[in-house]
Amino acid sequence: MYLHKKNNWQNFRYNNDLIVSILGKIRLLQGILLGKSCRLGFNVQNEKYLETLSLEIIKSSEIEGESLNIQQVRSSLARRLGINAAGLVPSARYIDGIVEMNLDATRNYNQPLTDERLFGWHNVLFPTGRSGLYKIEVGRYRTREMEVVSEPMGMETVHYQAPSPDRVPEEMQKFLTWFNAGNDMDLVLKAAIAHFWFVTIHPFDDGNGRIARALTDMLLAKSEDSPLRFYSVSNEINADRNGYYSILEDTETGDGDITYWLQWFLESLRKSIDKSIVTIDKVLDKTDFFAKISSLAVNQRQKKILTMLLDGFDGKLTTAKYAKINKCSQDTALNDIKFLIENGILEKTADKGKNTGYQLLN
Repeated sequence: MYLHKKNNWQNFRYNNDLIVSILGKIRLLQGILLGKSCRLGFNVQNEKYLETLSLEIIKSSEIEGESLNIQQVRSSLARRLGINAAGLVPSARYIDGIVEMNLDATRNYNQPLTDERLFGWHNVLFPTGRSGLYKIEVGRYRTREMEVVSEPMGMETVHYQAPSPDRVPEEMQKFLTWFNAGNDMDLVLKAAIAHFWFVTIHPFDDGNGRIARALTDMLLAKSEDSPLRFYSVSNEINADRNGYYSILEDTETGDGDITYWLQWFLESLRKSIDKSIVTIDKVLDKTDFFAKISSLAVNQRQKKILTMLLDGFDGKLTTAKYAKINKCSQDTALNDIKFLIENGILEKTADKGKNTGYQLLN
């Protein structure tokens, strides 16, 4: 028996002490990330924002088995955000639609969520009125039964059967009332519950997962009171896509205790913020490094190599590799390296002769 067939199924239960403990850790990480991101320069901050949003959109679609063109997503975002980015390309209409939905969710996070807003999102997700080869109902709640099945064809397994279509309008009104209500619930927790609640109703013919994840990002943006995104939850979900569908399926057939779903989701969120902190730390370390040597006459060849070393140079830096990377003579490479050694930036490794390597001086 599916959870949605029980009376008052929306009265979710969970282990409050356990979840509050996890939320405390996430809130701390959010604060750390916010503090570090404020140290990024304006251009670097825009680049990280563009990178994160692109990743979120791409991975959210990958969860549904759809691969988007990375350059088109990045270009569509850059144009709409007014960010100057190299290598912009034309973007397909449906990619522009996905971008518009995600930007509306994260930049207008304080605006009420309504039927019409959701219908608008659904319209831009499916501008042709089709999902692949199949014609679907677009810009309105479904009027057909909905099952989540897996193939192969002829051996389909039903993983979930959504509420009957006649129930959808009433179920969505309950959801929207709760979503828009100002209450004492932590907004990070609310994001996790909203995600599960929305996919349980499965109100549309298609696109429910992508819209659920957009709603998640909307509430996370609200929890930080900022539209700037520096972590991607969808990237973590996609890394364990089977686990994602499994925990949803188990919770849909449970008794209303959603503790395990909340744990799974919040752990994915924690990992995504952790990874973002590590990435931003590397950017800040690089910024601090170049600020420290700003008084030295470091040329562009040297900056290029130093950046590669800070990012994690593949293998050992030798004079020959330096010359090849910078397309210069080995004499020029050796002179550049000697300057960096004399100024306490590089040091020789233990190797001798032609195998002599160089590394950053700790």
